[in-house]
Amino acid sequence: MIPLLIVVFVVGYLAIALEHPLKLDKAVPALLMGTLMWAILALGFNQGWLSIVDHYGELYNVNAGNEDEQLYGFKRNLIYHFSAAGEILFFLIGAMTIVEIIDLHRGFSIIKDAITMKNKKRLLWALGILAFILSAIIDNLTATIILITLLRKIMVKRNYRLWFAGMIIIAANAGGAWSPIGDVTTTMLWIGGKVTAVGLSEYLILPSLVCFVVPFIIAGRMKAFSGKAIRKELIADTDAQKLLSSKTMLWTGLGAIAFVPIFKGITGLPPYLGMMFSLGVVWLVSEYIKPEKNLPRAEKHRYSTHKALSRIEFSSILFFLGILLAVGVLESLVYGSINGEEVGTLRYAAESLSNAIPNMDVVVILLGALSSLIDNVPMVAATMGMFTYPIDHPIWHFIAYSAGTGGSLLIIGSAAGVAAMGMEKIDFIWYLKKIAWLALVGFLAGAGVFILIEQFFYA
Repeated sequence: MIPLLIVVFVVGYLAIALEHPLKLDKAVPALLMGTLMWAILALGFNQGWLSIVDHYGELYNVNAGNEDEQLYGFKRNLIYHFSAAGEILFFLIGAMTIVEIIDLHRGFSIIKDAITMKNKKRLLWALGILAFILSAIIDNLTATIILITLLRKIMVKRNYRLWFAGMIIIAANAGGAWSPIGDVTTTMLWIGGKVTAVGLSEYLILPSLVCFVVPFIIAGRMKAFSGKAIRKELIADTDAQKLLSSKTMLWTGLGAIAFVPIFKGITGLPPYLGMMFSLGVVWLVSEYIKPEKNLPRAEKHRYSTHKALSRIEFSSILFFLGILLAVGVLESLVYGSINGEEVGTLRYAAESLSNAIPNMDVVVILLGALSSLIDNVPMVAATMGMFTYPIDHPIWHFIAYSAGTGGSLLIIGSAAGVAAMGMEKIDFIWYLKKIAWLALVGFLAGAGVFILIEQFFYA
């Protein structure tokens, strides 16, 4: 059964990678992969062939005792993984809806008008700096959604937009890595008591900055970023004119998103609840604000949240769900034992890697690269269970950096990448050929800077 699960996982990822040649929406293989892997795991578990481990480290096997209790443990584990995926998906839905509401009210035209440069290289740096800063404040996923939306308002030619979108992913992931609210993984480490907000920012801001700057310096010399961009204001674009509500909805929307970590800090509740609250506030404001003078009642639907919801790429949401479900299987399935303790497949892989390679810096770099293929959330969760280093130990900071920026190596390696992939229909292979090597150079450069800091300041 285990080889079958691995085959399904590999075939599913290949189908996602070959989305365009197969002419198949990536959500289809992702959903089939995730659900089929859970079905195979359930069949193997029900027959007593497979064991699972939950997030508390408790083992379940129908041959181990009370069958009803073991089956309940399996279902509870499934509910946990679906709930964990749901938190991310509802956060994503909330952020995307707020962005769409701002877009309906043409709020991004204000920022677009402020970015006046037509030189591609200057435009690249302007968007990159915005991505780096915004991702640290409102998280890399939301920052990417906002900037891709802005990019679509600025640039006409999709072929060039793809290059800019790829670079935005690199900058957003780098910016999110040094902030406790900038990435899901840094938030996990922060809440889990592995790092402090001050320690994380203090030791990761320079490596993250290098991870962002180095690829942008290289990209600035490439043909794709030379010359002038054909901007939308150079062609007829009647939808680009600002409305009476544009400024209000822009600042209300951005303020609502920025309020999410404050909501979490005050209440201690998960970020997705804060995002749902923020969505409710933005929705409320949008119901009563007047986009145009004397707007006919029959035309009000053009600016409604219902229309914003209809514009969301729900296929991307379902794609992300399929990926997270598949990763949940790998996290749950007992593959082997470490020091006599049976562990899940992901933890077994990480433990085996650290045992095979004595240098922890190399291990963490490899884990960061691996997180781009699998998912950085369970990878970080596994490391939190693997290691017992004290708070603000350099290993925890390096894990935060590697997991946050390593996701840029593949388009499906981070939430920001997945969001950009869905919004601009970026091909997996195209990103692998054109952007991945730039992300790798930045990732390794930043890692090198961190190791130097570690040697001089941690010693």
